[in-house]
Amino acid sequence: MMRPLAPFRSRLRTLAPATALIAGAAALGLAAAVSLDPLVPESAVEHRPVAVTEDGYVSSETCRACHPSQFQTWRGSFHRTMTQVATPESVRADFDGVVVDAVPGRPMRLERRGDEFWAEFDDPGWEGDPGARPRITRQVVMITGSHHQNIYWYSTGHERALNVLPGVYLLDEERWTPRNAVVLAPPGQGVAMLDGHWNAVCIDCHTTHGKTRFDTPFRSEPIREQSIDTTVAELGIACEACHGPAAAHVAANRNPLRRYALHAAGAPDPTIVEPTRLDPQRSSQVCGQCHSIWEFPDSASERAASAGGLPFRPGDELRETRFVAQPRVNGRSPAMRNLMAADPDFVRGSFWPDGLVRVSGREYNGLIDSPCFTDAAAPERTLSCFSCHTMHKTPEDPRSIAEWADTHQVSAGMDGNAACTQCHDGIAADVSAHTNHAPASAGSRCYNCHMPYTSYGLLRAIRSHTVTSPTVRESVEIGRPNACNLCHLDRTLAWSADRLRDWYAQPPPDLPAAERSVAASVLWLLRGDAGQRALTAWSYGWEPAQEASGTSWMVPYLGELLGDPYDAVRFISARSLRTISGFETLQYDFTASRDARIEAAVGALRAWRNSPRARMRRDPELLFGPNGALDTAAMRRLFDRRDTRPLFLRE
Repeated sequence: MMRPLAPFRSRLRTLAPATALIAGAAALGLAAAVSLDPLVPESAVEHRPVAVTEDGYVSSETCRACHPSQFQTWRGSFHRTMTQVATPESVRADFDGVVVDAVPGRPMRLERRGDEFWAEFDDPGWEGDPGARPRITRQVVMITGSHHQNIYWYSTGHERALNVLPGVYLLDEERWTPRNAVVLAPPGQGVAMLDGHWNAVCIDCHTTHGKTRFDTPFRSEPIREQSIDTTVAELGIACEACHGPAAAHVAANRNPLRRYALHAAGAPDPTIVEPTRLDPQRSSQVCGQCHSIWEFPDSASERAASAGGLPFRPGDELRETRFVAQPRVNGRSPAMRNLMAADPDFVRGSFWPDGLVRVSGREYNGLIDSPCFTDAAAPERTLSCFSCHTMHKTPEDPRSIAEWADTHQVSAGMDGNAACTQCHDGIAADVSAHTNHAPASAGSRCYNCHMPYTSYGLLRAIRSHTVTSPTVRESVEIGRPNACNLCHLDRTLAWSADRLRDWYAQPPPDLPAAERSVAASVLWLLRGDAGQRALTAWSYGWEPAQEASGTSWMVPYLGELLGDPYDAVRFISARSLRTISGFETLQYDFTASRDARIEAAVGALRAWRNSPRARMRRDPELLFGPNGALDTAAMRRLFDRRDTRPLFLRE
């Protein structure tokens, strides 16, 4: 979910050998050495949100016996690990006496106490003299994220309220970084570190059937004066999040004859929801309950959700209980006007100017703006989330569960053109005739042209889930990079416009001089806003784009972005630079001091100038002269026209 941010608001089996072993140990007086302390039941935990069985929710463990295959694939997914209790098995970072400098203020000190994890850091809630900010020590009790980042939440000491550590652990890089450096936000601005923020906001989409249970509206009074009894049906996105509460289903299917009869008949079971049996709209809304930008329609709905959880259940109509922001459709609605009044940058931080979503995790917003969803010729041809993705890896899928999960749970065979040609069968016979690219090339992959990387999140570019056809006009009038120039990074908008005219009879727009003479990616990097720069810098490290455009010329442009004012842009630029031959071991820390960053950038540029690759390209579109020298004056003129408006993309 996306909220406006202005207010910031076992079965046990007894085995004879084991029994004999314990008995023998007791006889030797060693019983204490082999016995285990009983696990603390969830109901007795007081310092974090807890999982409870109520309202018909009975937890995913009840699904395991009858649905072992589905249970195992779900268990290996990132949905399951969206939120976890901090344990030795779930914590990826080293807490064993580690000092973390990459946080605001004084270093954070990490400590492991048995199976517990603790942190000492500057008090983020201190409102007095910054020089007198006290240190606090808190237990880390929960984690969100397990694919790219671990975000660690600590117990505030006030009932079940949580707050976030000032550092985030990046899993691929195996390093800590400041919390606000992992979002695309202006310098000095970012995600507020507020006691209770997880309880009030994150819970809605990072758990199953969460109840915030604040006695008064969040932040309406000091957090220490509020009662917070936060519960969930399950931490993470579990079976019942997609199939609905399962108590009635479990009770009905205790009768094996009923189970076998339903299975033999292939009939649906009315006691549970199977999303893939729903119509395309309702099935996609099961995903859209989290993968969308939404808000409560009114304060009464928000209060009710705090007490009883969100009312949506799989199979319901999503818009009956929440407002799904869709500027192309409801941009002038009272609900949208209210959102904009509370947060004037809400739309710009979430959508492109034409209303297409530009942030990650909101794929439902992209789907519902797609003609394949809204204008399908027949219901069976309506695009839905399940047209391409599956929540459970099938037995026929040769991939491991880990591989399947890592590729965004794309269904077997749907990582190629079959996802599109299952409906567009006229193109399937000769894809190359449609794409005007070699059959095996990236340019003949439907999604590279119709679902380009124009959304941002998690320090990377994400595919748009609005299925569109590439146009140059979208780049000129909207500012959104088009698919052609995100791959052909060394070409101008005019070059792309000519090909779209010749291949698809698309009228070219009138183009200003720079758009006719300078490569589009160079314009986006030098003149664009922070979001355009981030997407383009990511594309410089994208293998298909490197194959189409070459890489020898990219170093000075990525080097320029090593000094970008936005942390996220610097991180992405350095990562892309390390994909270029000769720069794999680039020593650069995107959170280091400005002087250290400049030194690293100058060193990279010097190494490039002294290499034979420096003068391999002499394209004027890339601002290289006939002798291969870079026209730095032209770079400066474009840089001086940069869109410097502050931009906070609301992931």
